[in-house]
Amino acid sequence: MKAIISGGGTGGHIFPAIAIANAIKKRYPDAEILFVGAEGRMEMEKVPAAGYTIKGLPIAGLQRKLTLSNIIKNLQLPIKMIRSQRKVRKIIREFNPDIVVGVGGFASEPTLKAASRMGYPTLLQEQNSYAGLTNKMLAQGARTICVAYDGMERFFPKEKIVFTGNPVREVIEKIYDNDIPMRFEGTLGDVKALKNNPEAKTAAKAHFGLDADKRTVLSVGGSLGAGSINRMILGNMDFFKNNDIQLIWQTGKVMYEEACRKVEECGCGQWVKVHQFINEMDKAYRAADVIISRAGAIAISELCIVGKPVILIPSPNVAEDHQTKNAMALVEKGAALMVRDSECGTKGPEALLALLNDNDKQAAMSRNIQQMARRKAADKIVDEIEKIIKK
Repeated sequence: MKAIISGGGTGGHIFPAIAIANAIKKRYPDAEILFVGAEGRMEMEKVPAAGYTIKGLPIAGLQRKLTLSNIIKNLQLPIKMIRSQRKVRKIIREFNPDIVVGVGGFASEPTLKAASRMGYPTLLQEQNSYAGLTNKMLAQGARTICVAYDGMERFFPKEKIVFTGNPVREVIEKIYDNDIPMRFEGTLGDVKALKNNPEAKTAAKAHFGLDADKRTVLSVGGSLGAGSINRMILGNMDFFKNNDIQLIWQTGKVMYEEACRKVEECGCGQWVKVHQFINEMDKAYRAADVIISRAGAIAISELCIVGKPVILIPSPNVAEDHQTKNAMALVEKGAALMVRDSECGTKGPEALLALLNDNDKQAAMSRNIQQMARRKAADKIVDEIEKIIKK
């Protein structure tokens, strides 16, 4: 088995790609896997950290905000695309893969386009309920398109679509497997969620330097951070101190130093733990009673497996407002609460405190969100890869 996996830019593309690679290696221990990403993007760091080889292309995305700097960058795009196409053809020819998998992101377009033209079979993995531009363009040449939402025939040929769900990090699947039911104080009884194992939860809190007996919130705005969520917390720092609520806060790179300064200035270090990026997300999920999150497709897929009460704050800066659509799929089933990005500064803390004080609500949301979980997605995608190769 020789596979090229291409895509990246954000954790929402990178983590599914690594999950697929891990599932291939689990089934085929001698498999050779090569990643192709975009130079200077997250995947060039995260993929080697996961133990895989990656080659970078000089590709970039279209800059939509009209500034002089962005206009110059956009004028350079055709040259970068030509250079990327030449480079990736050489990569494919030398590696000679059995399958080329695209997960979305800048690098997947030239990679899969070249692979299709060279006669190599390709498979697409679309994470969102609203298909990305890259995958829509590549769909015609793909043998199979693996999706996580119903109704994707709006974007792709129906006969190519296979519902697999989204691959999530293996560590998330594993901690669910090892968990035990917990009886909430409310009326709904046993709910299997990562809140459950008391010893594991205490150990997770200790990992972050937190008190085992205090209510704990995890705020994660995606791998790159979320400005509005960060500003909501910055503007309500005393909220956590005054209500004796602990916070594990992933800020992303841009606002990390500002967040650290603010925590120090207000003397909230006992309650608020700031992290630029959380590598051991399984421990963060375990430690939390309630989670605040963006509504990216991979984040939601993990949250469904995790089974914790969650407040979703969809990013407004995405195509066709697809994060709101992702969030509403959960809200309509009583599996999450949603606060709009423009209102999170005022309504976010209010919604959070109300949820923390309502055990019945927490139990109902945990039960409902876990009913939406789609597990073992990476294994299902490998099943589809096998079907393509054996044809």
